[in-house]
Amino acid sequence: MPPTRREFLNCTSNAVIIATLSPDILAATTTTEPTMTTPVPSAFTAVHESKPLPFDPSELDGLSEKLIRSHWENNYGGSVKALNTIKQRLAGALADPDLPAYVYNDLKREHLMRTGSVVLHELYFDNLGATDKPDAILRQALLGAFGSMDSWEKEFRRMGAGLGGGSGWVVLGYNLHTGLLENYWLWDHLHSPAATLPLLVMDMYEHSYQMDYGAAAPAYVDAFFRNIKWQVVAARWEKAHKSRAILA
Repeated sequence: MPPTRREFLNCTSNAVIIATLSPDILAATTTTEPTMTTPVPSAFTAVHESKPLPFDPSELDGLSEKLIRSHWENNYGGSVKALNTIKQRLAGALADPDLPAYVYNDLKREHLMRTGSVVLHELYFDNLGATDKPDAILRQALLGAFGSMDSWEKEFRRMGAGLGGGSGWVVLGYNLHTGLLENYWLWDHLHSPAATLPLLVMDMYEHSYQMDYGAAAPAYVDAFFRNIKWQVVAARWEKAHKSRAILA
C-alpha cells in the first residue's frame, strides 16, 4: 500500500535519496488494495556503477570536453568507487562485535558523503546538455516562487559566485514538507535540506570549472546556464508535484 505521510518523511529525510523515487511509487494512489513493489536491494551488498554521460561532451557551449570527461571520470567516478569500498567495509565492520561505535560512525560519515557526491553528480550531469528554455509550467512555478525568472536567476547565480574558490553546490529544490520552491546553498556532499527534491543542480567545486576558467567562477556559471537541459528540470518538477500529492 502507498506510504503514509510519516513513513514517507522518515524514508526521505535525506534530500538526495528522495530524488531517486521511482515513477511507480510517485504515481501511487490512496487505495487500500495491496500493490506489487519492487524488491529493495541490500543496503550492504548493492554495487554502484557509474552512469554514462547523457550528452556528447564535445558539444557543450563553454565547457570543454577535457573538463567534462575529467570531472566525470575522476571526481564522480572516484566517488562511485569509494562508495562501493565503504559499503564493503561497513558490512565487515557491522559483523565485528568489538568495533567501537565511534569508529563505525566514521565509516557512516564517509558513506553519507560519498552517497551525496554520487547522487548530486548524477543529477548535475543529467541536467546538462541542451540549450532549451523552461517550459510554461516551470516558468509559472518560478514566477510564483520568486516573483520573476530574473529574480530566481539572480539569486542562483549569486550563490554560485559566492561559492567560487571553495566547494559546494547550488540547488533549486522543492521542499515536500514546506511546499516551497527555493534555491539552496550546500557547502558539501553532506549538507542538503530535509525532504527536498533537487530540480536543478550546479556543481561549484573547483574541479567543475578550474580547468577551463581558472578562478573565474562567474564565467563558469555563465557557461552552466547556456547548457541547462530544462526539459529534465521540468520532468523533476512534475515528479515533485506527484510526491507532494502523496503527502496530502
